[in-house]
Amino acid sequence: YGDSAKKAPILKMYTLGHNFIPSPIHAGGLRYHGMAPIISILSEKNIMSSVMHHQTEVIASGLMFARTEGILPAPEAAHAIKEAIDQALLAKENNEKKNIVFCLSGHGFFDLLAYKEYMIGNLVDYEMPNEEIQKALTAPDMPNVDETQF
Repeated sequence: YGDSAKKAPILKMYTLGHNFIPSPIHAGGLRYHGMAPIISILSEKNIMSSVMHHQTEVIASGLMFARTEGILPAPEAAHAIKEAIDQALLAKENNEKKNIVFCLSGHGFFDLLAYKEYMIGNLVDYEMPNEEIQKALTAPDMPNVDETQF
Protein backbone atom coordinates (compact mmCIF):
# COMPACT_ATOMS: atom_id res chain seq x y z
CA TYR A 1 0.00 0.00 0.00
CA GLY A 2 1.08 3.56 -0.58
CA ASP A 3 0.03 4.53 2.95
CA SER A 4 -0.07 3.02 6.44
CA ALA A 5 -3.89 3.22 6.60
CA LYS A 6 -4.16 0.91 3.54
CA LYS A 7 -6.48 3.38 1.79
CA ALA A 8 -4.22 3.96 -1.21
CA PRO A 9 -3.87 1.20 -3.79
CA ILE A 10 -1.01 -1.29 -3.74
CA LEU A 11 1.79 0.19 -5.79
CA LYS A 12 4.64 -1.59 -7.51
CA MET A 13 7.64 0.04 -5.85
CA TYR A 14 10.67 -0.70 -3.76
CA THR A 15 9.36 -0.53 -0.21
CA LEU A 16 9.98 -1.51 3.37
CA GLY A 17 6.23 -2.04 3.80
CA HIS A 18 3.33 0.25 4.60
CA ASN A 19 3.71 -0.37 8.35
CA PHE A 20 7.35 0.71 8.40
CA ILE A 21 7.89 3.99 10.26
CA PRO A 22 11.27 5.59 9.45
CA SER A 23 13.37 7.21 12.13
CA PRO A 24 13.17 10.99 12.32
CA ILE A 25 15.64 12.79 10.08
CA HIS A 26 15.97 16.43 9.05
CA ALA A 27 13.99 16.06 5.83
CA GLY A 28 10.45 15.08 6.77
CA GLY A 29 9.44 14.79 3.12
CA LEU A 30 11.89 11.94 2.71
CA ARG A 31 10.48 9.89 5.58
CA TYR A 32 8.50 7.43 3.49
CA HIS A 33 8.54 3.64 3.42
CA GLY A 34 8.98 3.35 -0.31
CA MET A 35 10.42 4.73 -3.49
CA ALA A 36 8.04 6.38 -5.97
CA PRO A 37 6.77 3.87 -8.57
CA ILE A 38 8.34 5.76 -11.50
CA ILE A 39 11.71 5.92 -9.71
CA SER A 40 11.39 2.23 -8.79
CA ILE A 41 10.90 1.14 -12.40
CA LEU A 42 13.67 3.43 -13.67
CA SER A 43 15.98 1.92 -11.06
CA GLU A 44 14.89 -1.62 -11.92
CA LYS A 45 15.62 -0.98 -15.62
CA ASN A 46 19.04 0.55 -14.74
CA ILE A 47 18.03 3.87 -16.31
CA MET A 48 18.89 5.66 -13.08
CA SER A 49 20.41 4.85 -9.74
CA SER A 50 20.22 6.35 -6.29
CA VAL A 51 22.92 7.47 -3.92
CA MET A 52 22.93 8.00 -0.18
CA HIS A 53 24.31 11.01 1.65
CA HIS A 54 24.38 11.63 5.38
CA GLN A 55 22.23 14.47 6.62
CA THR A 56 25.12 16.54 7.99
CA GLU A 57 26.84 16.70 4.58
CA VAL A 58 23.49 17.41 2.92
CA ILE A 59 22.76 20.36 5.20
CA ALA A 60 26.34 21.62 4.74
CA SER A 61 25.75 21.57 0.97
CA GLY A 62 22.46 23.41 1.43
CA LEU A 63 24.25 26.12 3.39
CA MET A 64 26.96 26.37 0.73
CA PHE A 65 24.25 26.79 -1.89
CA ALA A 66 22.52 29.47 0.19
CA ARG A 67 25.77 31.39 0.63
CA THR A 68 26.64 31.26 -3.07
CA GLU A 69 23.20 31.50 -4.70
CA GLY A 70 21.17 33.39 -2.11
CA ILE A 71 18.46 30.73 -1.85
CA LEU A 72 18.11 28.53 1.22
CA PRO A 73 17.00 25.16 -0.18
CA ALA A 74 14.59 22.83 1.55
CA PRO A 75 16.48 19.93 3.15
CA GLU A 76 14.91 17.52 0.65
CA ALA A 77 16.31 19.59 -2.25
CA ALA A 78 19.68 19.84 -0.50
CA HIS A 79 20.15 16.12 -1.19
CA ALA A 80 20.13 16.84 -4.93
CA ILE A 81 22.45 19.79 -4.38
CA LYS A 82 24.91 17.59 -2.47
CA GLU A 83 25.04 15.09 -5.32
CA ALA A 84 25.30 17.86 -7.96
CA ILE A 85 28.29 19.28 -6.07
CA ASP A 86 29.88 15.82 -5.85
CA GLN A 87 29.37 15.26 -9.59
CA ALA A 88 30.88 18.69 -10.39
CA LEU A 89 33.92 17.98 -8.22
CA LEU A 90 34.36 14.57 -9.84
CA ALA A 91 34.17 16.10 -13.32
CA LYS A 92 36.72 18.75 -12.32
CA GLU A 93 39.04 16.07 -10.91
CA ASN A 94 38.77 14.09 -14.17
CA ASN A 95 39.16 17.25 -16.28
CA GLU A 96 35.72 16.66 -17.84
CA LYS A 97 33.11 19.17 -18.90
CA LYS A 98 29.62 18.12 -17.83
CA ASN A 99 26.14 19.54 -17.80
CA ILE A 100 24.69 18.77 -14.37
CA VAL A 101 20.99 19.28 -13.74
CA PHE A 102 19.23 19.00 -10.39
CA CYS A 103 15.81 19.92 -9.07
CA LEU A 104 15.52 22.69 -6.52
CA SER A 105 12.02 21.82 -5.39
CA GLY A 106 11.55 24.36 -2.63
CA HIS A 107 13.00 26.82 -0.19
CA GLY A 108 13.95 25.93 3.35
CA PHE A 109 12.12 28.66 5.23
CA PHE A 110 9.81 26.09 6.83
CA ASP A 111 12.74 23.84 7.72
CA LEU A 112 15.07 26.24 9.48
CA LEU A 113 15.39 23.90 12.46
CA ALA A 114 17.52 21.42 10.49
CA TYR A 115 19.92 24.20 9.53
CA LYS A 116 19.98 25.56 13.08
CA GLU A 117 20.63 22.09 14.54
CA TYR A 118 23.50 21.62 12.08
CA MET A 119 25.04 25.02 12.84
CA ILE A 120 25.03 24.46 16.60
CA GLY A 121 26.38 20.93 16.25
CA ASN A 122 23.27 19.00 17.29
CA LEU A 123 22.49 17.35 13.95
CA VAL A 124 23.89 13.84 13.77
CA ASP A 125 24.02 11.28 10.99
CA TYR A 126 21.79 8.24 11.18
CA GLU A 127 22.16 5.04 9.26
CA MET A 128 19.41 2.49 9.63
CA PRO A 129 20.67 -0.81 11.00
CA ASN A 130 20.42 -3.76 8.59
CA GLU A 131 18.42 -5.64 11.24
CA GLU A 132 15.61 -3.06 10.98
CA ILE A 133 15.60 -3.30 7.20
CA GLN A 134 15.47 -7.11 7.26
CA LYS A 135 12.72 -7.05 9.89
CA ALA A 136 10.61 -4.76 7.68
CA LEU A 137 11.24 -6.83 4.54
CA THR A 138 10.21 -10.07 6.25
CA ALA A 139 7.14 -8.71 8.06
CA PRO A 140 4.12 -11.04 7.80
CA ASP A 141 1.99 -8.33 6.16
CA MET A 142 4.55 -7.55 3.44
CA PRO A 143 2.72 -8.21 0.17
CA ASN A 144 3.98 -10.96 -2.08
CA VAL A 145 3.36 -9.55 -5.56
CA ASP A 146 3.37 -11.74 -8.64
CA GLU A 147 5.83 -9.96 -10.96
CA THR A 148 4.17 -11.47 -14.04
CA GLN A 149 1.12 -9.26 -13.45
CA PHE A 150 3.06 -6.18 -14.52
